[in-house]
Parts: sequence; C-alpha cells; structure tokens
Amino acid sequence: MKRETIEAGDLRLDSVKLWEKRWLLLCSGDYASGHYNAMTVAWGSVGVMWHKPFAQVVVRPGRYTYDFMERYPEYTLSVLPEDMRESMSLMGSKSGRDMNKIEAAGLTVLPSETVAAPAFDEAELILECRKSYRQPFDPACFLDEKIEINYPRKDYHIVYYGEILNITGTADYRA
Repeated sequence: MKRETIEAGDLRLDSVKLWEKRWLLLCSGDYASGHYNAMTVAWGSVGVMWHKPFAQVVVRPGRYTYDFMERYPEYTLSVLPEDMRESMSLMGSKSGRDMNKIEAAGLTVLPSETVAAPAFDEAELILECRKSYRQPFDPACFLDEKIEINYPRKDYHIVYYGEILNITGTADYRA
C-alpha cells in the first residue's frame, strides 16, 4: 500500500463512518521484541485534546490487548481497505491468547515510523499514538441509562487517549 506522511491538520476522515462501519485495528506492544497484540475496535474518536491531536480508544479488561495497552506506552490504529472486512472480523472475534490471529487474518506486521508498536502493511491509514490518559469507565457517571445495556457483565471499558505522533495514509486521507 502506498502511504505518505499526512500532517494532523491535513487529515480528512469521515469519523462516524470510519468507527461505525469500517472499524480500525488497534495494536499495542513492541515490534522489535515480537511482543504485541492487535484487535478490531469500533468505538473511539479522533480530534484535539490538550492542544494536541489525539486518537481515543476503549478496551475491556478481559481482552488480551488490554494487557498490552496497560504495559506499553504506545499504540497504533490502522484502517484497512473495505474489502478486508473478513480479516477485521477475525481480528475482533478471536483472541491472540489462543492463536496467531494476525497470521490467520492474512495480515503483514510492519514497524512504525515513530513508536514501538507495529502497524499493518495492508493499511490505508496508520495513526501512531503515545498514551496520555487512561481511565476506567465509571457507570455512576453514565447520564444515559441506556449505556448500561452494553455492559451486562459489568466489564466496563478502559478509555485511552493517545497523542497522535505520526500519520501515514493514502491520498484519500489528505484534505
């Protein structure tokens, strides 16, 4: 995939469609040591916080990727082409504890340009992030009672904000 560097102010996203329909691959860990894991994420955001571009993701504590998010300071978000939906589904439904799901999904891991966490060669867009904030969701703070329906097991997400340090993508993502 031919990607080029994109400045944060030049990034063009249809954020709702991206998160709700396309999904992203979250990867945390260390490429050089071979210790990393990835999962599909469909809830999150991209914007500006504390005067810096950020990408925000949520991970449930029961997910294998949670251990990597807690241990490592950086993560990547990769947007795959729409025709890789089957790979995205596998990455979100299987655990890296039990199998090499990256290999099973037919994905190629590659080193990132600025963070230790890897990304994926098939990606149209890669956001390289360094965590700047984490917080467990507190159900006492839900203002909409319907949110609770997403947590029948009371396994509330941990929210992570990451400063976007580098963006590479195809020309489709440049404003």
